Amino acid sequence: MSEYTNTSEYQSIGNPPAGSIRFNSDSSKMEIYNGEQWWDIDSTSPDQQTGGTRGVWGGGEQPTRVNVIQFVSVDTTGNTSDFGDATQTLSEHTALSNRTRGLLCGTIAGDQPTDYVNTIQFITISSTGNASDFGDMVHTVGQRSACANSTRGLIGGGVYGSQQQNHVDYITIATTGNAVDFGDTASRVNGHTSIANSTRAILGGGYEFPASAFTDRIQYYTISTLGDSTDFGNLTAAKRYAAPIANAVRGVYAGGQTPSNLQTIDFITISTTGDAADFGDLTNATNFGNQAGVASPVRGVFAGGIVGPARTNAMTFIQTMTTGNSIDFGDLLAANGNVAGMSNGHGGLG
Repeated sequence: MSEYTNTSEYQSIGNPPAGSIRFNSDSSKMEIYNGEQWWDIDSTSPDQQTGGTRGVWGGGEQPTRVNVIQFVSVDTTGNTSDFGDATQTLSEHTALSNRTRGLLCGTIAGDQPTDYVNTIQFITISSTGNASDFGDMVHTVGQRSACANSTRGLIGGGVYGSQQQNHVDYITIATTGNAVDFGDTASRVNGHTSIANSTRAILGGGYEFPASAFTDRIQYYTISTLGDSTDFGNLTAAKRYAAPIANAVRGVYAGGQTPSNLQTIDFITISTTGDAADFGDLTNATNFGNQAGVASPVRGVFAGGIVGPARTNAMTFIQTMTTGNSIDFGDLLAANGNVAGMSNGHGGLG
């Protein structure tokens, strides 16, 4: 799969259709038009970097907060391996990535509903080792959600002092530094989840203020711009804490909480708007909540979560462009809830 990097070149004369390719004589690079703007074509791929898509999970609760980072090859099945350590223990955090870097954003540092930390740390996905400091989020809140394309990551929503938030920050993944304000979600929300393709970021579900209720709302942003979200459609049920994955075409939300845990899996077509449709079910004997997903262009893997009153180390997978129930993949290093996932092959990367 190709990775696209936004360029500042003007469009060619006329109105090229999406998918048009040209050679930029100034940059000496091939470019592709996505229907809105021209992007550089980068020949790197997960196969070249890591022998296939690498899925990475960081932090979580076992049951106390941990700084463990672990990984798998999404294209195979099996148990995770140790990657390294985060700079601090992590829970109520989120993650995003491009082909090269993975970022872990925020954490709760204590038991108080205002004891959040706004730090961002990063890893190099193709290697193993400990995380390094990246910068800080604009807003110090927890239970945010994040997604990215090849150049920009968005981090939105959340909760602070039991009050839902609507702030959205963005970062440029290839640099280090602090986040910048992007816009706002349509409502104050936490416990929501985010996916992306190369142009759109899509946020689904959560717990909303002022309704003080679970929501089925789906909303989206254009990643390359700044501004507030736009309505997309609705999930099949109002829920929070679903596990999201996406390729360039389809986004999937698995499980969640309504407040009882769900087995259902929903999917959407990212380039359109409209309501989600039923995909299948998580196949574990007991329903999941608080799990995290990672994606390749063809597969999604869901890991960890809360099963009844207990955390689990189980991992299952789906083939993203089919429908059906999830299948056993392997195990995390330990039972883990509130882990955050990322990969170098998800839908935001082309």
